[in-house]
Amino acid sequence: MSLMQRLFNFRGGLHLDYRKDMSTRHPIRVAPVPPQLVLPLSQHAGAPAKPVVKVGERVLRGQTIAQPDGFVSVPIHASSSGTVVAIESRPIPHVSGLAAPCIVIDTDGRDESLPAPEWAPVDDFSALDAKTLRETVRRAGIAGLGGAGFPSFIKLSPGRSVETLIINGAECEPYISCDQQLMAERADEIVGGVQVILQAIGAPHCLIGVEDNKPDAIAALRAAAAQDERIQVRVVLTRYPQGGEKQLIQTLTGREVPSEGLPLDIGLVVHNPGTARAVYRAVRHAEPLTARIVTVTGGVVAQPQNFEARIGTPMQFLIEQAGGYVQPPGRLLMGGPMMGFALPSDALPVIKSTNCILAAAPGELRPDEAAMPCIRCGACQEACPVNLLPQQLYWHARGGEFDKTRALNLFDCIECGCCAQVCPSHIPLVQYYRHAKTEIWAEDREKRKADAARERHEARQARLEREEREKEEARARKKAQLAARKADADSSEAPPAAGATPADGTDDPVAAAIAAAKAKKAAAQTADGSAATDDPVARAIAAAKAKKAASTDNSNATTPADDPVARAIAAAKAKKAAAAAGGPAEAPVVRPRKAPPSDDAVAAAIAAAQARKAAKAAGTEPADAPPADDPVARAIAAAKARKAAAEQAQDAADPVAQAIAAAKAKKAAREATTAPASDDPVAKAIAEAKAKKAAKEATASDNADDPVARAIAAAKARKAAKDAAATPADDDPVARAIAAAKAKKAAREAADKPDGAS
Repeated sequence: MSLMQRLFNFRGGLHLDYRKDMSTRHPIRVAPVPPQLVLPLSQHAGAPAKPVVKVGERVLRGQTIAQPDGFVSVPIHASSSGTVVAIESRPIPHVSGLAAPCIVIDTDGRDESLPAPEWAPVDDFSALDAKTLRETVRRAGIAGLGGAGFPSFIKLSPGRSVETLIINGAECEPYISCDQQLMAERADEIVGGVQVILQAIGAPHCLIGVEDNKPDAIAALRAAAAQDERIQVRVVLTRYPQGGEKQLIQTLTGREVPSEGLPLDIGLVVHNPGTARAVYRAVRHAEPLTARIVTVTGGVVAQPQNFEARIGTPMQFLIEQAGGYVQPPGRLLMGGPMMGFALPSDALPVIKSTNCILAAAPGELRPDEAAMPCIRCGACQEACPVNLLPQQLYWHARGGEFDKTRALNLFDCIECGCCAQVCPSHIPLVQYYRHAKTEIWAEDREKRKADAARERHEARQARLEREEREKEEARARKKAQLAARKADADSSEAPPAAGATPADGTDDPVAAAIAAAKAKKAAAQTADGSAATDDPVARAIAAAKAKKAASTDNSNATTPADDPVARAIAAAKAKKAAAAAGGPAEAPVVRPRKAPPSDDAVAAAIAAAQARKAAKAAGTEPADAPPADDPVARAIAAAKARKAAAEQAQDAADPVAQAIAAAKAKKAAREATTAPASDDPVAKAIAEAKAKKAAKEATASDNADDPVARAIAAAKARKAAKDAAATPADDDPVARAIAAAKAKKAAREAADKPDGAS
């Protein structure tokens, strides 16, 4: 395999003093099991795991003690056998320096493993499908061992085609040599892990990038991959930060990852050599991630070297295994001097992302000097490997203008520290960038919470509005149903429609009420026996009642008023009622629905009978008085005239008939009004009102279009009302009420008659 294969380059970067030879003088050493293991529940990117063991429970090596809580999470396994003594918050190695929940295990010194692994080991993994391989990696709890700690099974589930797998062996950070030692000593396991990953993601080939300052690792990898043509080992130039994911991709392929994008966006997947080895052991030996290679180095460490340490081992214990401190450390870091972070003490545990413990002597590293004002030299921009504007990012981050830092692609910063390393003013630029990122993440979280709260509020408001609409619709439907039922009830009890003549001839409610009252009074007088059956007044009242009963029967009949059978039945009933009362045997005429009003005749008959009774009691009326002096006769004549006029008015299409009817009505009215006046003022008023009304009704059809005729009729009606009001009152209140009602009715009919009515 030729070393002259084309390579590319990235801008910026630095050449540093790597000092890797301090820890590569000895081979990897397996560290003993410490007396106590502290296993944080959050050792990876994503959600912390959930403990599944209880205090006092005994656990074995490889046993699951915490399950993942969510998709971006991995389980945690016991690193050795022992007893769970606490599940509590303890300080953990994190840039924040805060405490986090941990499972504390007191080991028993036996390092006893599970009698059978939680999944079966596989010798020939080429027969396994991708889903089974991904599930095995997930159950093994493998997270990225390069420092990011991202769950590895997610990278094995790309969801799209992958062109190339890249193994990042360019360990560019000074002092750190764990990957270099691993590649040099256990290259076969790394290559085996590469083959498993290729099987899982379906990539056709793999590129392993190694810096040229690691010749032993390059030789071991090439020897291990000699039999697999899919795997190529590429030697790259030693330059910091060559080990950056985006920088190595650009060097090996010449392609750049999009801003705030992922390597998968351009068809690439990147893994660490330690991750590849962990994948191999999980599939081949059914071994979960319970240990990793850790570099213990620094100027104050007696014997710097690499240890295979159990997860949860206190850092102090590892430093003791390396001979301890030769002097108090000036600085204690997890990671390298460029991208690592300071630790408050060495009592913190080793976690899955711990690659190096650096205990530097005082003055060994660049001292933390006081920051000076920026001189705008531009050195930071020249050193930036991502081609950002560190100076502008610094100003906006310092001023709290985080939206502007985001606009300047702050999240493309890999926090390599090149800008701070070359800054002559000693400004801690990376710390400003980390602070800005944290603030933006916090703002994003608050925004997501606010959006979720707003969505919940809007959903609640929509639900309340929907419920209110449903209630309003239900109330409207109920109201409509009640209105419909009320309308049905009113229509069943309503009087005939406007323009239709009632069957009983009552078109004036006042007159109808008076007539009903008179009928009741007459019936009461008859029932009390106040007058004998031979009394003509009693006979007249009985006859009137019989006529009214016949009219009522006619209006309530189910058959039309023009039915001869109905008329015959009504006439028979009327005759029977009259005979029972001792009155005349003459049957009342049952008129059709269009017949003129009949209550006026009844009222006139009642008034005439009462007048005749009063005259007889006074002894002023002879037994056989002339008809002209009899008010009853005059009322009968007026009624006949009105009947004739109404019968003639029904034939509206014949003008000759209308004229004849009008003439007859006028003649009858004139004869009735020219008769000798009776001494009875009540009878006289009734007769005159009836005659005038008959004349008016008779001439209504042919004079409707004549305004002169209408004016004459109205004047006559007003005169009749005035005469009736001026007539001396009778001592009989009934007569007075009848006269007043008739006069008011005549005046109202004349006033309500429209000018253009026909």
